[in-house]
Amino acid sequence: MAHLRDLVIDCHHPAALARFWAQVLDDYAVAPYGERELERLREQGITDPEDDPTVLLQPATGGLRIWFQQVPESKVVKNRVHFDVNGDYQDIIRAGAVLVEHFEHWTQLADPEGNEFCVFPV
Repeated sequence: MAHLRDLVIDCHHPAALARFWAQVLDDYAVAPYGERELERLREQGITDPEDDPTVLLQPATGGLRIWFQQVPESKVVKNRVHFDVNGDYQDIIRAGAVLVEHFEHWTQLADPEGNEFCVFPV
């Protein structure tokens, strides 16, 4: 009937949050800005990609694309959807995450905008 195309994360500063997740997730990178993308931004009155209201994080090889979309409101309550990742939670904290809570088999962290996610040891 349908298949997943993208995952979209609401946030205040898409460029910064996309850079954080690009650092955390292996094989993901912020999509480069070619002349076509820069022109799209200029048409919106945006002269710096840092102010792009929609930033794409793309996988190097197949996988789900992740968009970071600017919204005016702040996160208020627990996420309804979250990432589960395999890795070393301490490395992710060094990248800018915040420790929320340790559990027996995983650690809950929050990204720089407060979105919770779980880290499972590898």
